[in-house]
Amino acid sequence: MFKTLVQSLVCLALAAPALASDITYRKDIRPLWNAQCAACHGASSPYLGDFLENKDKYTKMMKGPRMDTYADLIFFVGWPDTGAIMRRLDDGENRKGGKPGNMYQYLGTTDAERQKNFKTFKAWVGEDAWTHKRWDKKGDMPAVTKEELSKMKVMY
Repeated sequence: MFKTLVQSLVCLALAAPALASDITYRKDIRPLWNAQCAACHGASSPYLGDFLENKDKYTKMMKGPRMDTYADLIFFVGWPDTGAIMRRLDDGENRKGGKPGNMYQYLGTTDAERQKNFKTFKAWVGEDAWTHKRWDKKGDMPAVTKEELSKMKVMY
C-alpha cells in the first residue's frame, strides 16, 4: 500500500508542472478576452445567428458576434463557425501572403503584446489544432477533419 501511495505521489509531482502550465479559459483566456475583446463581443453583442442576419447593422455599431461565455466562444473555435477565432486572430505566419487576421490588431497596443496574447490563444486552442479550415470546404480550403478537431484543447 505504501509503495502504491509513493508511486501515486511521484506521478502527481511529475504531472504538476504540466498541469500548472496548461492554458485555460478561466485562468488565461477570459481575462485576456475581457481586456481585448469584450467591448465589441460582450454581453450587449448579438448572438451569431442574429449577427449574420444583420451583419451590416452590427458592424456599423462596432459590434461583432457575442463571445462573452466559454460556450459562446467555442462556437468560433470548433463549431458552428469552425476556425473563425484562428482565422481572425492569426498573426499572418499561417496565411498566404503573411497578412494577419482582421482581429489580430486588437490583441494589444504593441506588436510584442499582440504576439504574447496571440500565443496564449494559440496554446489554448492547441498548437497542432490551430487551423483556418471551416466546417465545410470553401474554395481551395478543405473542410476541417475529425482528427484536426480532436487536437483542440480549449480547456475550461
